[in-house]
Amino acid sequence: MSSAGDCCLMKSPSSERKRLSLGPQNHCEQIERWLQPFRLSQEQLADISARLLTDMERGLGEHTHAQATVKMLPTFVRSTPDGSESGDFLALDLGGTNFRVLLVKVVADGNRQVKMKSEICAIPEEIMLGTGTQLFDHIAACLAQFLDLQGIKDQILPLGFTFSFPCEQKDLDQSVLISWTKGFKCSGVEGQDVVKLLREAIHRRGDYDIGSVAMVNDTVGTMMSCGYKDHSCEIGLIVGTGTNACYMEELRNVKRVNGDEGLMCVNMEWGAFGDDGVLSDIQTEFDREVDGKSLNPGRQTFEKMISGMYMGEIARLILVKLANEKLLFRGKTTPALLARGSFKTKHISEIEKDMGSLTRAREILMNLGLQCSEEDAAVVQQVCVAVSTRSAQLCAAALATVTKRIRVNRGLERLSTTVGVDGTVYKMHPWFSQRMQAALFSLAPECDISFLLSEDGSGKGAALVMAVTKRLANGPHLLDNATQED
Repeated sequence: MSSAGDCCLMKSPSSERKRLSLGPQNHCEQIERWLQPFRLSQEQLADISARLLTDMERGLGEHTHAQATVKMLPTFVRSTPDGSESGDFLALDLGGTNFRVLLVKVVADGNRQVKMKSEICAIPEEIMLGTGTQLFDHIAACLAQFLDLQGIKDQILPLGFTFSFPCEQKDLDQSVLISWTKGFKCSGVEGQDVVKLLREAIHRRGDYDIGSVAMVNDTVGTMMSCGYKDHSCEIGLIVGTGTNACYMEELRNVKRVNGDEGLMCVNMEWGAFGDDGVLSDIQTEFDREVDGKSLNPGRQTFEKMISGMYMGEIARLILVKLANEKLLFRGKTTPALLARGSFKTKHISEIEKDMGSLTRAREILMNLGLQCSEEDAAVVQQVCVAVSTRSAQLCAAALATVTKRIRVNRGLERLSTTVGVDGTVYKMHPWFSQRMQAALFSLAPECDISFLLSEDGSGKGAALVMAVTKRLANGPHLLDNATQED
């Protein structure tokens, strides 16, 4: 972890002279006072992990689920792929400002081969904030265009639908939206069955139809996609615009679902961890300001401390505070720096990628209209490190909870497992994965954990859920024994 003197690590003799003109000798100590709350100790991370375990057990409980913040939602996915799946499937992958439409061909030839064609469709902000009818009509129109391009509009194919928002899954093809996240606020969708809304939009068009549908969270899609390559993959992790995880839980522990043999994938919805105040001791004033000005104040507490939608804004607020305290930019701000959302999470990645230099940091700050000394750039770089390191370590604490739970569930001295990962923060930040894995290995030393990056997105995983469902339907399996209690 960084030390109190980190903010002054990268300076030349000339920058030392500039430092002296910025303020008193305790300059670095004053900056560190604002960064210290982001530097979580091993003990704090272990405590956070233990708190999450308590909330997971509440979410799994039949009588405690309603009050739980970590919802631990049954997905009705009972198996990962075994390589014998085959068939043609459609897939939709919706989780941000763009969504993908895919045609997925699964070939059972022993090589675990999947062929895909896909198109990316944009979702304008006015649709993200409009009505549910507008959103699903837009999705149906994009799907129609894709089917036309592929020349398969007359076919009725099964569809896997990755819908990356908190949903109460009633069955594989019935999923009720609990709440919007990640900037969506479409009216008339919360509390409604998403599959029903999609089918209604398709029927309004009347020019094509779809077959059976499997609703899949993006974490499940990621786990299934990676599980097709690595059969030991039984955890899915997303660290991108938002963050969430899923894993294969013992069915006997999923108290809201009948059955006590075998496994069921559980969508944790861990982004809401802390919504009951259990993380208030590690929230900073910057976290609270981000939350208060968000579309969903008081919700998705854990996500707002970790994910790409919020990291840049947390860093911006720190920079503004340091400037107001006359610890940065000679105490001056600009309208651009004061504009919400002007310092983006991608800027954190770019600045940290350039750790041997301050060139990119200075370019970004100059684009915000700031007069930036070399030491200013070094301090900004350390702000980015503090924010992104905390994000990685919080992810590690949560993953440690999951892996240790799987190990204890199975009565193992050591667990070997694979985590399938997707998301722009994990993929694009130059040090996120290393920091997360280092913290995880320290917090869960009894677990041997490999990470497999999802190259194909969770849309492929949604199609594979449909393929696995088809495989299970053609042979005896425990799937029919797992039905959710009313």
